[in-house]
Amino acid sequence: MTGRALAEVAIAPLPLERFREVLDDAGYRELLELQRRATALLAGRVVWCVNSTARGGGVAELLRSLLAYTRGAGVDSRWSVLQGTPAFFAITKRLHNRLHGEIGDGGPLGHAERAEYEAVTAAGAQELAGLLRPGDVVILHDPQTAGMAPALRATGAHLVWRLHVGADEGNGLLQEAVAFLLPYVEIADAFVFSRRRFIWDVLDGSRAVVVAPSIDVFSPKNQAFGAETTRAILRVAGILEPGATDAARFVREDGTPGRVDRPAVLVQDRPLRDRERYIAQVSRWDRLKDPVGVLEGFARSAGGWAGAHVLLAGPAVEGVADDPEAAAVLAEVTSARRQLPAPLRERVHLVSLPMADAEENAAMVNAIQSRAAVMVQKSLAEGFGLTVTEAMWKARPLVVSRVGGIQDQVTDGVDGLTVDPHDIPGFGAAVGRLLQDRELAACLGAAARDRARTDFLEPRHLGQWVDIIERLSSERAVGV
Repeated sequence: MTGRALAEVAIAPLPLERFREVLDDAGYRELLELQRRATALLAGRVVWCVNSTARGGGVAELLRSLLAYTRGAGVDSRWSVLQGTPAFFAITKRLHNRLHGEIGDGGPLGHAERAEYEAVTAAGAQELAGLLRPGDVVILHDPQTAGMAPALRATGAHLVWRLHVGADEGNGLLQEAVAFLLPYVEIADAFVFSRRRFIWDVLDGSRAVVVAPSIDVFSPKNQAFGAETTRAILRVAGILEPGATDAARFVREDGTPGRVDRPAVLVQDRPLRDRERYIAQVSRWDRLKDPVGVLEGFARSAGGWAGAHVLLAGPAVEGVADDPEAAAVLAEVTSARRQLPAPLRERVHLVSLPMADAEENAAMVNAIQSRAAVMVQKSLAEGFGLTVTEAMWKARPLVVSRVGGIQDQVTDGVDGLTVDPHDIPGFGAAVGRLLQDRELAACLGAAARDRARTDFLEPRHLGQWVDIIERLSSERAVGV
């Protein structure tokens, strides 16, 4: 490694007052009381969040908005990104896959891998330790940062490890990842997981907390777009056939105007026509998201999909530093598309969205989700599906896998349809059902938006974090 071990991400504050639009009177009063508690609790202290990438993936999206609101509430919150080597990110991707109970690249997690892992994380910890004061709060995210914990413990800061992934059922692969990470993780004052089934049984359960993620409904990813804006953005991206693009505009997180200018990198025979419907999955290019499985479900059920197209979208592979497998997965999906019969291949569109401007990228995702006839998330494993909640907020009918945190987001037949992740015919049939029954699709979409408003917005999420920090501060005060 050369240069700085940590890169600081600039965060502009966002006002909590904007939630007045989406909360009822009681909810808004609770938010103002939360702000009062937080500013009193954290006066003179800093909340530090550390992860491994500033763009691409759900963790980066969560941090960007949550920390902006905490800064807007008057809390000194900061975001640092651990700078790793290619070897380090190969190891952490291996850990990521095994924490899902999946084999990934099948590589080792031995002495050499631990030495590389500790060299990177120790450098990051040393750099951050010099900035910490007793009483600060450090939140380390996911496997990449866990190795920083031992050195940071000695600073007197409150230390929390936040894991965003997990497996419904344990196996030897999961246990191998847990054994690798446990010496670092168990040092933390608290452990935060996305669902109760993900909590490791080797940890002190009294220090484990469940916090479901949330979405920022005012971000370019989730703000309301009219039909004209949606079409214009998809035209700029190259997804939709050429036409007027003057309306390809959005509002940036700081309230300034933004415009979509960059095209996506597309693998398609032709753009979609205005009248054509599509089902879409938006995710990183990751085997655990099963994009090839989406194509298999389409190939087996295309006759019942009412002529709809399939759109698989993800970030440009060079734009996500901590995911070394993305290019290989995109190549696999491209190959699977190429092997489809020509009439089906014409209905499949692979979209790699530009990452040069994160908010422009988010606006493109918004447009894709907003126009989709059906949104799907056919994951084989999932900590929590942010893209699922995003689609729920946009009142899109959903077909999702019954895995991981998605099971906590969607109730089958109430606010979406759920399927066994390995049941390809069942997946295809569920999509076909929503494409053909538009009344059912609309009812499920409306219920999904209501569920998102109730359970998956940021005021609830921020409140849980204040509760955690308040508890840690109280325990420290009484010597627990």
